[in-house]
Formats: sequence, structure tokens, C-alpha cells
Amino acid sequence: MAKGYKQMLAEADALVVSVTAEEMAGKLEDDSIVLVDIRDPRELEREGMIPGARHAPRGMLEFWIDPESPYHKPWFAEDKIYVFYCASGWRSLLATRVAQEMGLDAQNLRGGFSGWKKDGHPTAVKEKRRT
Repeated sequence: MAKGYKQMLAEADALVVSVTAEEMAGKLEDDSIVLVDIRDPRELEREGMIPGARHAPRGMLEFWIDPESPYHKPWFAEDKIYVFYCASGWRSLLATRVAQEMGLDAQNLRGGFSGWKKDGHPTAVKEKRRT
């Protein structure tokens, strides 16, 4: 039988380091950490994002990380800690596992952007794309 999402999340949670919003809030100015928002662009435009975070849509993540890909983003090749987040922390938990498998020093923001906002941490406005 195929794995369900709950099993996949449990397996990923056992393998990745997750940090809390409180822990991450104290490290926003740390140049050794790159926050990576993997949500859909419409989510960022609607909800905002963590100040200073980079955006890497979940559907492109593997291609952006892999230096052999024509879509590779050089900022993923830096010797940094990458902290991934989504809305609730589920997508980013799975993304963090993939990023680790691809060789990144990756962590997950437990509770995601929703938890970040709920705890009263700062947010930034994402400008809407022009069509």
C-alpha cells in the first residue's frame, strides 16, 4: 500500500531539525541563515512573508537547488543553513527533507508562517506581480 501524507510527515519529522518561531525570530539578522518561503506566490501576496526571506516555489525547489539544473539558483549553493517554511509547516517539512537529501543544511520552521504571525513576529508585504 502507498504511504499516506501522515506517514510521510512523520518520517520527515523524525529526520529533520525543526525550529520554533521564537528561536527563528532571534536569528533574523544572522547572515548564516537563509529563510526560504516555499508557498505559492499568491499566498505571499495575500498573507505577506517573513522579512528578509527568499522565495522558492515548492514546485521548483529541486530544480533551483540542483547545480546541474538549468533552473539552479546560485543562492542555494552558498554555505548556509536554509530554514524552509510554508503556511502550516507541512509542505516545508517535506521540502526540508528533500533539501537535506540534496545536500543542503536544512531546517523546518515548525508551525510555518501561520505560527509565526500568531506569535506576533514581524511580517513583510510581498508586492503583487504585474501582469
